[in-house]
Amino acid sequence: MSAQDEDGEREFDIKWADGAELKEPSARARMLAARWKENPPKPQPFRADPEPRAPSRSSWRSTAIVFGSVAAIVLLVGYVNFRASH
Repeated sequence: MSAQDEDGEREFDIKWADGAELKEPSARARMLAARWKENPPKPQPFRADPEPRAPSRSSWRSTAIVFGSVAAIVLLVGYVNFRASH
């Protein structure tokens, strides 16, 4: 059987499957339908707003840690270069 015959057979199968009158839903669709039958989901607007978050109180702490780390690295590199030059 040549590659051309396989492509022709595959094309026929796709056309045959696409032309089916009744298509079976996917497993996920069946699972959700069964779940929603007992417990329907709450309606939500398209791209619903996220839940409001409490303001972060540790932002100053994070900033201090970052600046402190950068300062420590700069001092360490400067000290290593100072020791290497003497």
